[in-house]
Amino acid sequence: MTAPELHWEEDQAPRHALWRSESEAPPPKRVVVADDRITADQAYRLACEGTGLLWRGDYQNARQLLQAMTRRVDKRPRKPADTLLAAFNQHRMAQAQRARILGMLLIPFDAGHVIPLRRAPDARLACEQAHGPADAPYVASLRELLGLIGAYEWRRKGVEIAALGGDRIHPHYGVFSPVRGEYVDLVAQAPLPAGDTAFDIGVGTGVLSAVLARRGLARVVATDQDPRALACARENLERLGLTNRVELVQADLFPPGRAPLVVCNPPWLPARPSSPVEYAVYDPDSRMLRGFLDGLAAHLAPGGEGWLILSDLAEHLGLRSRDDLLAMIARAGLRVVDRIDTRPRHGRAADASDPLHAARSREVTSLWRLAAA
Repeated sequence: MTAPELHWEEDQAPRHALWRSESEAPPPKRVVVADDRITADQAYRLACEGTGLLWRGDYQNARQLLQAMTRRVDKRPRKPADTLLAAFNQHRMAQAQRARILGMLLIPFDAGHVIPLRRAPDARLACEQAHGPADAPYVASLRELLGLIGAYEWRRKGVEIAALGGDRIHPHYGVFSPVRGEYVDLVAQAPLPAGDTAFDIGVGTGVLSAVLARRGLARVVATDQDPRALACARENLERLGLTNRVELVQADLFPPGRAPLVVCNPPWLPARPSSPVEYAVYDPDSRMLRGFLDGLAAHLAPGGEGWLILSDLAEHLGLRSRDDLLAMIARAGLRVVDRIDTRPRHGRAADASDPLHAARSREVTSLWRLAAA
């Protein structure tokens, strides 16, 4: 597949460069060159019109300009929604529009991920970890670059996991970070069924596989279809000294065979992701959830259990009802053995300014213990 290109005119001559976007946003059709002389109001107006601003000024001034544009976007009035579902859809549309506008401030890169601007940071490692090597110049949005740098810091510092005795998990860019520790604690505390093997469906960072191995399981087979996730899990398991007990397999859902315990933490919201990095949060038409439930009975050893880790946020938002979930479980030939609940501890659950606060404040995360009917 041919990489997309960005086209613009500079110094009265046509120019072009490769376009990079992790969110798969298309390159702006119209691009103007901008520098420290442009005002925030001018930049905001052009961005709202869909014009890309290729920055040639001071890098730190570009960051300040992005902050000023962000303030203008966030001041836009929002109509009150009649229902939580309407509020969710309105919030998603506003977030997509916000990302489109703020993504119009563009940064040039030389080969090797070098930023040829005054006072630019050395972002080579952050960009290489996300994109791989860069053999040619390219252009990307400043907002996306800041996301890469932030992800690099998370990967460098790691996330402390109480269920691992305070050891850290280091998330890679594009792999869901286990910052919400309540679901990890559920897996650490639920009673284990008899047996010494488990399957971890959708391994992500490897945190749940590590918890299961630390709980004494001799063998964990962990799957994912995303090469980034598998690389991330492999690095974390090596750091924790667990590679001899966890086998990583590239697969869509289940590995071959059966196990006494099969664990899955699918994306919690049945909605369409707006970019590849959102697939850890949004599961279109509950594809992964349905796939896990429908295939679970065939992959459980006799007397085995499937652990489904799921938030009820989708129920509060009107995206899926509890009856819908129970019907999926029954249709898959499964029964509920038990359900262990916990409340989220993240800051957004208590943020009254969040447009979805009414749903988040009531959210419960559950570990559903399932068995063959």
